[in-house]
Amino acid sequence: MRRAIEFLFTRVLRSRLGLALGLAVVIIGIVGAARLVAGPGSGGPGPLGGPVSPISTADPSAGDDGLTVSEEPTPWTSPGAPAPVAVARSFATAWLDHRDVTAEQWHEALRPLATTELAEKLSGVDPVGVPADQITGEPVVVPRTDSLVEVVVPVDSGELRLGLVAPQGRWQVDTVDWQRR
Repeated sequence: MRRAIEFLFTRVLRSRLGLALGLAVVIIGIVGAARLVAGPGSGGPGPLGGPVSPISTADPSAGDDGLTVSEEPTPWTSPGAPAPVAVARSFATAWLDHRDVTAEQWHEALRPLATTELAEKLSGVDPVGVPADQITGEPVVVPRTDSLVEVVVPVDSGELRLGLVAPQGRWQVDTVDWQRR
């Protein structure tokens, strides 16, 4: 018997196989002890089995309690001011007029249609880098709120996407993005 115990501790438990077997015995012992302490199960589905029927947390007869979708916002324009589509078309026309003009002339044509922040960002831009030459379709207005819209203007090389804001009902271009087709 002494020789068997000595063999167990000197050879078997020092090998990888012996260590793995020892860990398996310890884990099985812990799981068995936990089941004994927990007592008999309820007989219902456990965490691995999942519920037999769907779990409902809402009363189906109470009506729809989801997000209400309101009507699409209507852009607001102060009396006498141009509509967002007109401002976007004017800006796009001035933006595309980049040949045979100086950077200052191009920038001055855009300034009255742009917010102060956008005009400052465009102040050092060379109009030669404008990636389009002409408008090829009708601008499409996508209202976000009553004072924020996106206007998509189709141009010969893609789409010019203009973000317009109207804090006092006077529309101005605030962002310019171009997307290649």
